[in-house]
Amino acid sequence: MEKPTSLSKRRGRPPKVPRTHPDTREVLIRCGVEVLTEQGFVSSGIDGILKRVGVPKGSFYHYFDSKEAFGHALLSRYAEYFAGKLDHWLLAPEIPPLERLRRFTQDAQGGMARHDYRRGCLVGNLGQEVTLLPEGLGARLEAILQDWQRRVADCLRLAKAEGELAIDADCDTLAAFFWIGWEGAVQRARLTREPTPLVLFSQEFLARLPR
Repeated sequence: MEKPTSLSKRRGRPPKVPRTHPDTREVLIRCGVEVLTEQGFVSSGIDGILKRVGVPKGSFYHYFDSKEAFGHALLSRYAEYFAGKLDHWLLAPEIPPLERLRRFTQDAQGGMARHDYRRGCLVGNLGQEVTLLPEGLGARLEAILQDWQRRVADCLRLAKAEGELAIDADCDTLAAFFWIGWEGAVQRARLTREPTPLVLFSQEFLARLPR
């Protein structure tokens, strides 16, 4: 009788090669974003995130070379998500430009309230730790803020074109002021656990725009 070959002996066994599971990487990124919107980068341990999603440390390093690489992946995901949120409100053609900006701030207020003000802005959270972050992450934070600032400036330029803003309004400076103030309002709302800082800033920013 013919002896079974080594191939037939191994039939049904999983191959001894690493398998990739894109959904595992997705789970890690999703959980990481959630954790870092509540905590800082430095205080967020990889072990806690892995335990939360039930992923072994070896699998983490299969997808990410280091915690810094993980941080870059989280920032990419958050920047993509938030740019989509900004575009949803700031590019709505049926709504006047300044009303678009107001509705964006109202939507953000609602989002913070849903999470009992525990979650803030991932970019703002990491910006609080800038002196402790790897150098590459700090530069990435500024690039993301510059992108958000550009989107608000474009909305303000449209408001100027439609007569909602004074013709000599400096839209780039106003957009920079918006993000400086808004990120501060988000941090203050997390501290007080109520919406007053967000409401106050958004109302005053819009009320003081040059008409």
